Amino acid sequence: MAQFESFVADIEVSGAAVLSVVDAMGAHRTIAQKILSDAGIVDLTAEGWYRQQAWLDAFRAIHDRVGESLLFSIGTRIPENAVFPSDMDSLEKGLRSIDVAYHMNHRRQGRIMFDPATGDKAEGIGNYGYEKKEGRLIVMDCGNPYPCDFDRGIIEAMTRKFKPADSLFAHVIHDDTQPCRKQGADSCTYRVEW
Repeated sequence: MAQFESFVADIEVSGAAVLSVVDAMGAHRTIAQKILSDAGIVDLTAEGWYRQQAWLDAFRAIHDRVGESLLFSIGTRIPENAVFPSDMDSLEKGLRSIDVAYHMNHRRQGRIMFDPATGDKAEGIGNYGYEKKEGRLIVMDCGNPYPCDFDRGIIEAMTRKFKPADSLFAHVIHDDTQPCRKQGADSCTYRVEW
C-alpha cells in the first residue's frame, strides 16, 4: 500500500477537498487545473465528486514535476477547503477530527464514508490513527494512499490552528524510526509535540 495507489477502485473524493490543489498553487491556478485535467478531473466544483485514483494521479504528477514541498502546501489547505466536523476547539479534538473529516470527504458507491448519526466509518480508504501519549505528545499513524508530505501538511495545519495558548511551540515530526510510504510501507507516523 504505497502512496499514490487507491486501495479500492470505486472510491470518490469531494470536490471541496480537490480544490485544495488549486488553492495551494495560488497564482499558478492554470497549471493546477491542467494537472488535474490531465489526471481526468475536469469541471471541478466544490459540490462535485471525482475518482480518488484521478486525484492520486494528480498528486503523483505534482510530486514528479514540482516536488514534495507543494504536496505539503496542498495538505495545509485541506482544513480550509474540505468538510470537517464543527466541534473542534482543542489540539486533541482537531487532530482526532482528521480521520472523521477524511471519511466525510470520500464516498463509495454514492455513500459518504462517515455516518454522523452513528459515528460509523466505512472501510476502503485507510485511516488517520490517533493516540494520545503521556505528557504533551500525540502520535498519528497515517495508513492511506495519499503522499506522506500531504499528510504532514494536514497535521501541521491542524497543529498550528489548535496549538494550546500555554505552549511556546508545537511541532509535527515525521517519525523516521517507523516505516514510510515513500519507501513502499503501508503508513507513515508523525509525532505532534507541544
